[in-house]
Amino acid sequence: MLTVTGEAKINLTLDILGRRDDGFHEVAMVMQSIGLHDTLTLEKTCGPGIELTIDVPGLAADASNLAWRAASLMQTEYGLPGGVCIRLTKRIPIAAGLAGGSTDAAAVLRGMDALYGLHLTSAELARLGATLGSDIPFCLQGGTMLATGRGEILTRLPDLPPVWVVLAKPPISVSTAWAYKTYDASPASVHPDTEGMKQALRDADVNGVAARLANVLECATLTKYDVIRQYKELMLQNGVKASLMSGSGPTVFGITESREIAEKTADVMRKQTEAAVFVTQTTGQTGEVLPKGSR
Repeated sequence: MLTVTGEAKINLTLDILGRRDDGFHEVAMVMQSIGLHDTLTLEKTCGPGIELTIDVPGLAADASNLAWRAASLMQTEYGLPGGVCIRLTKRIPIAAGLAGGSTDAAAVLRGMDALYGLHLTSAELARLGATLGSDIPFCLQGGTMLATGRGEILTRLPDLPPVWVVLAKPPISVSTAWAYKTYDASPASVHPDTEGMKQALRDADVNGVAARLANVLECATLTKYDVIRQYKELMLQNGVKASLMSGSGPTVFGITESREIAEKTADVMRKQTEAAVFVTQTTGQTGEVLPKGSR
């Protein structure tokens, strides 16, 4: 039996460079893992089946779930002799722009690799993950990375110096497909300064990072969900260095070097909005898989 954690991500930048011949969008994103995480416990079973239980009522625990599909992919790809029982404890909000499903799939890939002693390389795991979703290769590695292509081509960047992150997820869901389609109809005229963000990270310049937070999908999502603008303004009024929508939304985050400001901002968001609010920190590369009970 093994326990694996899957960390959420935020986008420090998200830029869309155009449409590809395969129908995907060409992107350039600086992605950052954070401490908010799901926990998955994996246990071998004698039969070939997959059993997935989740502590969130109504969340599908079948072949439509990315965690289930990741386990199935490992079984098929490597002809594993047995099955797996997966217990998933959700903390990352669903459909929030935080890669909750992708990070669960990445955790299952890492967990199945350890459980069955496959000793796969990071590149092999990333190849498998990319067949399930563009964010999964990043979720397998974590830390601070530039993602290009359709999001699966990764370049390691210097770690963002640890900062506090306030997350506020409004009680709405945003379809990623809808967000990209809306963006295509009216593309952004101003794009993130990706090179400037990379330099700020090399300089360990938190202020420089904060000044360059940018997400072109905001202009699309804001056309329908003004609550995102409201959340950003409320966070900024309470002292965070900068605030941005993550991914296709609807989660809004703010960053600050002060725990006091983070907690104060979170308290205000809880009192004045209907958001699900979390306080966490940025993290480095994904940690190890642990035997059950070792932590």
